[in-house]
Amino acid sequence: MMDTKIFIEKFYEKYGNRNDKPVLFFSPGRVNLIGEHTDYNGGFVFPCALNYGTYLLIRKIKTNTLKFSTINFNDDTETEIKGLFINSSKRWINYPLGVINEFIKKGIKLSGLEFLYYGDVPNGAGLSSSASIEMVTAVALNELFHAAFDTLELVKMSQKAENEFVGMNCGIMDQFAVGFGKKDHAIFLNCDTLFYENVPIVLTDCSLIITNTNKRRGLTDSKYNERRSECDKAVELLQLYRPIRNLSELNLGEINILEKYIKDPVIRKRAKHVITENGRVVEAVRVLKDNNILRFGELMNQSHDSLKYDYEVTGIELDTLVYEGRKLPGVIGTRMTGAGFGGCTISIIKKAESAKFMTTLSAAYQKKTGLVPDFYQPEISNGAGRIEL
Repeated sequence: MMDTKIFIEKFYEKYGNRNDKPVLFFSPGRVNLIGEHTDYNGGFVFPCALNYGTYLLIRKIKTNTLKFSTINFNDDTETEIKGLFINSSKRWINYPLGVINEFIKKGIKLSGLEFLYYGDVPNGAGLSSSASIEMVTAVALNELFHAAFDTLELVKMSQKAENEFVGMNCGIMDQFAVGFGKKDHAIFLNCDTLFYENVPIVLTDCSLIITNTNKRRGLTDSKYNERRSECDKAVELLQLYRPIRNLSELNLGEINILEKYIKDPVIRKRAKHVITENGRVVEAVRVLKDNNILRFGELMNQSHDSLKYDYEVTGIELDTLVYEGRKLPGVIGTRMTGAGFGGCTISIIKKAESAKFMTTLSAAYQKKTGLVPDFYQPEISNGAGRIEL
């Protein structure tokens, strides 16, 4: 957790003028408990917000200059507000600049600002550090300039910033979870209709453990967009079966029609994953409400297997963590989370076995991959908002 006194001191060291106080905002990262690569297919997801995230100190200034800085690394930028910004690099400031563009497009007149960010979500780990940066920027601008956009509008604006400015064709799950998170609850979200339900997470003698492979992957450089196009192709082929807008309009009872209408085995496997994963999410929410955590864990395991064999987005690092982890005592369920190709796993572990799980898995993972994993034991947090100083 950020020490706010130290953070504020860093702000004054950077920008001076101790007479004009900055305002502090926080936006969580997120982890998806089950329901992967279904969001952009109009399906079901089940994420929760984390107590890891992005902190932002922000202050209005009288010039027309935007000043960006982060204490995570040395990369400061100043730019003038002259109209819409253009993405000319792959730097981190594209996330806030994309959000600023969305406010400008909606006619919100912005003045100069000083930004200081700090994030304790590991970048590139699949815990939505990008959505966290976008949403903390959006809620801050919304309050400071009295824009009066509701949370859903800020979520949509942040997603649009990532799609159109950053160039990552993500679904809405990340920004939605970051915006609508509720302490000790996960969000059962229909990504097509945006209908959602907050479901209590009661783990009793179990806990969540996130394991970071520490294999960096940039989503824009991964096969994420390729998977999206493969799903679009599947929808196109299935139009001969019945008119559908996305794969999630098909249910488990229609799995058998895939072989008839999709001759390409790769495209067929992609569609199979989406349809079966939606079924797993629906069942997972139901069994969680019945306090059947063992079945929930089984569904997590099935989800990872489908992501490995049907969607093919795991890799040796994620698979090592999952399949070595399943051998250990106290493991209820474990799976990759996020886009894949690196990033993190999410596991439900008996609390009494947590320490042994981390020690043993770390040794097995290092032996097989040469990488050292990081472990996080998160709490489930509220969504983005202001922190009173």
